[in-house]
Amino acid sequence: MSATNSRPPLRAIPFRAPAARLALKSESPSAGPAELDGAWWPPSRDLPSELSALADVLDPLWGQITRIAVNPRSWPILPPRIFVNGRVVKVGWFTSELDPHAILLLSRIAGRRNLLVVPPETGAPAAARLMAAASAETGPPMTATALMSAERTDHGGPEAGTGGAFLSYGWTQQSAVGM
Repeated sequence: MSATNSRPPLRAIPFRAPAARLALKSESPSAGPAELDGAWWPPSRDLPSELSALADVLDPLWGQITRIAVNPRSWPILPPRIFVNGRVVKVGWFTSELDPHAILLLSRIAGRRNLLVVPPETGAPAAARLMAAASAETGPPMTATALMSAERTDHGGPEAGTGGAFLSYGWTQQSAVGM
């Protein structure tokens, strides 16, 4: 008696590593709640997808991400939780307590980390300037809103890569991750 296999043959599906356009400081976490530890330039405003990709990249670097907080001002959908490396991470939001141009990530090992959020529609030159400034090891500490305001003042208009309207949204572990 011969056995037959009625299942279709397996086919190879290429693995795609999660990508995040990210610039991080190489030093320890920020001293204050408003200081930046780097910048994140999400490809879209699809927060559930973008946060999962970001946390997948940061989990091995900073230790298990346990909680994420965003300012809802610029995100059309706010998920209550996301999946990160097979587990659930709670997502919270704050309107007055959190800089509208930043995201807060809590980690078991690295503690509190703050990232500037570069708007998805920002042009590459402006995004590069913002990411470099947010991840700079030297210079005075700046908040996310201060960096966005400086970019608007210094390079506002079409040069900022947003068609003349810089939205109110906000390379290296000191190298670029996913750029």
